Amino acid sequence: MLRFELTTQLMRLRTLIALACLAGAPVAAGLALAPSAGHRNGAESGLFGASPYSALNHTMASLQFIGPLLLPIVVALLATTIASADRDWGVRRYLYVAPVTRARLLAAKLAATAVATFAAVLCVVATGLVAGLVIFGWHPFHILGAADLTTATAIGRTLLAVGYLALCMLAMAALAFTLGLLLPRGAEALAGAVALVVVASILNGQRVLHPLAVVLPTHYWQNWVGLFDPAGATGMFVGTVNQLATIAVSVACCGVILWRRDPAA
Repeated sequence: MLRFELTTQLMRLRTLIALACLAGAPVAAGLALAPSAGHRNGAESGLFGASPYSALNHTMASLQFIGPLLLPIVVALLATTIASADRDWGVRRYLYVAPVTRARLLAAKLAATAVATFAAVLCVVATGLVAGLVIFGWHPFHILGAADLTTATAIGRTLLAVGYLALCMLAMAALAFTLGLLLPRGAEALAGAVALVVVASILNGQRVLHPLAVVLPTHYWQNWVGLFDPAGATGMFVGTVNQLATIAVSVACCGVILWRRDPAA
């Protein structure tokens, strides 16, 4: 079942185009910043300002740029497709007759969703790193207003940041997957997931609605940026707990949806 989900979903033209868009963003940004190699990116601050200094700088700046919107949209697209495609095609009942138990079907789809999510995150990391190596070269990780990081420290923090962002995207995938099982069509589920990201971004910018925003998993997606800030990272532990809780609740909801009714109807 897992091989079937991966081959039928990840190799589709729509999926390849979505991954290509993710890969193209770091490359385009690198080419645009090529004249600034080794220097600050204009008046920008943080990771964006230090992006032209090295390959790792460019990689993390690319993740910060893509992470809040483009990456979760692509992850939502992959998750909703895996959740709803066989129902949209009208073949889910045949899977049950095969027989494929609902537990096995859910496990395979969740595993395929996790693989697709990691593939999307690693796509950004890999292309950002390759583009950064070609355009900016390998140099110490530069932090504006602080000392450069050693190679070992920079790599360690990069791995921690990528792992944290991957967990955040798994939470996004879990929510989108749940919508894919719940709503009648995959397109509706994708629209709902995108609406969630957009609304959550708006809530994050409103101080009055801060108590509501902190409940949403999207509120913590950018907390890893503090790993490369002189002030240090804050909120990553709370963010990790929030993402794990979101995943657990979503998976439980998926089980209830499959067991309580026939989504193929």
